[in-house]
Amino acid sequence: MPEITKETLRCDCGAIVMKVSGEPVARAVCHCNACRDLYGSSLLMATAWMPEQVEHHGDSAALLDYAHPVRDMHRYSCRRCGELVHGRNRLGMIVIPNARFARHHDGWLPERLMPTMHLFYASRVFDVVDDLPKYLEGWDGPLYT
Repeated sequence: MPEITKETLRCDCGAIVMKVSGEPVARAVCHCNACRDLYGSSLLMATAWMPEQVEHHGDSAALLDYAHPVRDMHRYSCRRCGELVHGRNRLGMIVIPNARFARHHDGWLPERLMPTMHLFYASRVFDVVDDLPKYLEGWDGPLYT
């Protein structure tokens, strides 16, 4: 039986500690308007995890929950250092930006966490030239051609 991958991620000040186990449910570059609103970026490169794969440790009072004003999405950051810790999408999955894992791995994102698709490409702010499939909406919809 293969060994289960486990990683420990910390915010800048160390108050928030997340232990992540297993493999992500999805690895994507998201171009949706909701992620733009919630994360303040033109796109979000992230992995999605089932809630039972992510444990929170450290100072629970330091975890600040910001709920999107319209959509069923949340952004969590550290109340002390202000760093973005993760989000929660409308499906209840924990969304961890790739930058958090890259910092944990000395600036490099492990191959097992690299994006495998683009989501909501119809809402993109700019074109991305790569070989990944580009779904116009969610991963079960039509592709951009």
